[in-house]
Amino acid sequence: MMFGIVLTIIILQRIVELIIAKRNEKWMKSEGAFEAGASHYPYMVAMHVCFFIALITEVLFFNRQLSAVWTIWLAIFLAAQIMRIWCLTSLGKYWNTKIIVLPNAKVVRKGPYKWLRHPNYMIVATELLVLPLLFNAFITAVVFSLLNVWMMSVRIPAEEEALREATNYNEAFQLNK
Repeated sequence: MMFGIVLTIIILQRIVELIIAKRNEKWMKSEGAFEAGASHYPYMVAMHVCFFIALITEVLFFNRQLSAVWTIWLAIFLAAQIMRIWCLTSLGKYWNTKIIVLPNAKVVRKGPYKWLRHPNYMIVATELLVLPLLFNAFITAVVFSLLNVWMMSVRIPAEEEALREATNYNEAFQLNK
């Protein structure tokens, strides 16, 4: 019962996020933005879709139950959701699931971005680990955490390169060129 409720809420949240991302992409491209890292994006989407399929499969096939320490995992997951909302609202119309860069825009340095360059990626990593652990889906937790590390090893450099080339990224984060 709880698994279905949690899963439904998360899937609805992801659908809303995709709608927001599409709206933001449309606005940014109308302002002259470009997409970077498009070649890896379908793989990232596939990874996230497969995550939900694997989670559902593992929980149902192996009859996984709610973790004995579910309150801890749920608290961590809810904290991550609060952080996710903070990231989205901090980036505002610049937030996207794709790497969409508006040339000459000022890099956002508020909210969690005041202290971290990629807080949303840390949140996704937390979710991919904690959500399966909430339901004792250990295989899904390990496999998709490792896949996410690989995905971020591709995505973060692509994003940083695009930001360095088109925005004040180096200056904003005081990076050496």
